[in-house]
Amino acid sequence: MIMSLHYLVREPKFIQEKNPLLLLLHGYGSNEADLFSFASELPQEYFVISAQAPYDMLYGSYAWYAINFDADENKFSDLNQARQSRDMIADFIDELLEKYPIDATKVSLIGFSQGSILSYAVALSYPTKVSKVVAMSGYLNLEMAIEGFEKNDLSGLKIFASHGTVDQVIPVEWARKTPQLLENFGIDVVYKEYPIGHGVSPQNFFDFRKWLVENK
Repeated sequence: MIMSLHYLVREPKFIQEKNPLLLLLHGYGSNEADLFSFASELPQEYFVISAQAPYDMLYGSYAWYAINFDADENKFSDLNQARQSRDMIADFIDELLEKYPIDATKVSLIGFSQGSILSYAVALSYPTKVSKVVAMSGYLNLEMAIEGFEKNDLSGLKIFASHGTVDQVIPVEWARKTPQLLENFGIDVVYKEYPIGHGVSPQNFFDFRKWLVENK
């Protein structure tokens, strides 16, 4: 079976009839090996699969969508590419369910930065495919969700969102708007901040791992 995205996989240590899945989505300019460095520390009953974004930026760097700058150095996300990647991730989940004995009701996305922005978009657009999201150092961009996503039943989603208070790439103010927006859609959300920049601190990792264990 030819898969639509390149990926790394850590198979579960505790084999069940169907195991849950953690799908890792890296940030802009990174690759599938980045978040996969966490894999050995993640709960042993999960398939841990880290996907590589489709847009090659050369030298081992990849993006889920382009970020363009105007003359005043304002940043713009390429929404068409983002929406294509959103649907590519949704299709990739289907491919993984076909290839591996994964419990389709226990698929969690763990995204960092651009990967977390897309994790929100996939979950809101296709809530039947995703049960939980860990969104680190990102924010909610509703323009990346499918049109009419508000009609979806989003009440089953659980989200752990986190951000660094001195993030120099994505301002913490953007992230702070996210919990209320999600709660307006009836989504169960936990939001935490850490005294760091654009990255994942040990405490952040510990907290989201604990959250995963508590929200099986």
